[in-house]
Amino acid sequence: MEGKISVKADSTWIIVDDDGEADFDIIQEAINNATSGDMIFVRAGIYFEHVIVNKSVSLVGEERDSTIVDGNGTDSVISITANYVRIKGFTVKRSGRGPYDSGVFVNHSSGNDVSHNTMTNNSNGISLYFSSYNTVSDNTMTNNSNGISLYFSSYNTVSDNTMTNNSNGMYLALYTMNNIIYCNNFNNTCQVRTHDSTNVWDYGNQGNYWSDYAKQDLNGDGIGDEPYFIDVNNQDNHPLMGMFSDFNVTLERETYQVTTICNSTISEFRFEIKAETGNRIIGFNVTGKDSTVGFCRITIPTHLMNYPYIVMVDVDEIIPTLLDVSNETYVHLYFTYIHSSHTIRIISSLARKLQIDLYNLNTTYYELQNNYSIFLGNYSELQKSYLELNKSYQNNLNNYSIFLGNYSELQKSYLELNKSYQNNLSDISKNVHNIRNLMYIFAATTAIFIITTIYLSKHAHAARPEYARARERRLERNEV
Repeated sequence: MEGKISVKADSTWIIVDDDGEADFDIIQEAINNATSGDMIFVRAGIYFEHVIVNKSVSLVGEERDSTIVDGNGTDSVISITANYVRIKGFTVKRSGRGPYDSGVFVNHSSGNDVSHNTMTNNSNGISLYFSSYNTVSDNTMTNNSNGISLYFSSYNTVSDNTMTNNSNGMYLALYTMNNIIYCNNFNNTCQVRTHDSTNVWDYGNQGNYWSDYAKQDLNGDGIGDEPYFIDVNNQDNHPLMGMFSDFNVTLERETYQVTTICNSTISEFRFEIKAETGNRIIGFNVTGKDSTVGFCRITIPTHLMNYPYIVMVDVDEIIPTLLDVSNETYVHLYFTYIHSSHTIRIISSLARKLQIDLYNLNTTYYELQNNYSIFLGNYSELQKSYLELNKSYQNNLNNYSIFLGNYSELQKSYLELNKSYQNNLSDISKNVHNIRNLMYIFAATTAIFIITTIYLSKHAHAARPEYARARERRLERNEV
């Protein structure tokens, strides 16, 4: 959600110096003579001005602590009314005491970047009024009424700022919604005041450091186990157990950000590469109350340091915890120590990598050797099984040859049997035909016999009365 700075391809560098030896000796005159996209570089000095940035320019101070813009106790010191403005590298102080007077006042604009500045003795260190999609990061607010204020402003990102000894660390009011606020350090009389506002107070797995947070970190990852309660609409779900810091490391024209969450005071942060070993080393000093437990959670880009990590506290090596949020882009290490004054070194060691690689290679070799012995044993068993299987195969092959011979004989017998069957079938067909003819003859003969018998019977019956009368006549003659 960070705003982007729009810069022309032919942008101009304009130099401001209060000694009169540059393009301009007054910041406002440089802005008045600039065009959108120009870079205005302000050399170290004290500038008593009220600056109005009404063009999309970058305003860059030479040194944060020594490039000072002083409002002399009236109005806002720097007011931004254009979009895509960058303000970086200034100490801005002594605004007026009105409710909207600010060190930097962003008014009805978006896409701005206000970073790496110090705001002190203002009514509001930085305030956004009806402004969205801006970035406020890496600023320090000491002794303001409100460190950072947002009014009617949404979708801004506020991160990596330190708000110390302000009446209110942040003041959010008048329907200020959906801003992302994380990795800031709060140590103020009142940490946050809100009115009609609901915002997001953590990003990913990191929230903010609150000096009055009193809960525990039992799982040892530098993040509190319970949320930090602000009000019924706002809470930090991942409060930090120590101050958040970030450090830039430049290597081969690339800039990498290393961040720490630590309950120690960190100083003299440094990065080096040992010419004789190629080891990359992050070093810093830590101090804290003697005999208390100190901790550090450090996030390192893997493109900066990607060999195995050795953590040294003075001359003693300690074993860090590799947190499970680590990934291919960032490694997150957590370690503890007993407080006093210590030098911490985190070494990305090529030699350790080679040592680990050699150990892993030896382990792999012995595993392969053991697996090879097992393989040889399995191979012998497999060879024995193969011989038995081959013998069985030869037997089966022989049986198959016998089977083929038997099958050929059987097929021959089948053909002969089928031929005989066809012949028999033909003979049976002829016999059936003859029987059928005989049956026809028998049936015809029987029919003729029956008809003849009936015919003769009828004639016999018709001739009987004549025969009876002739018999009676014979009998009568005989009696006579």
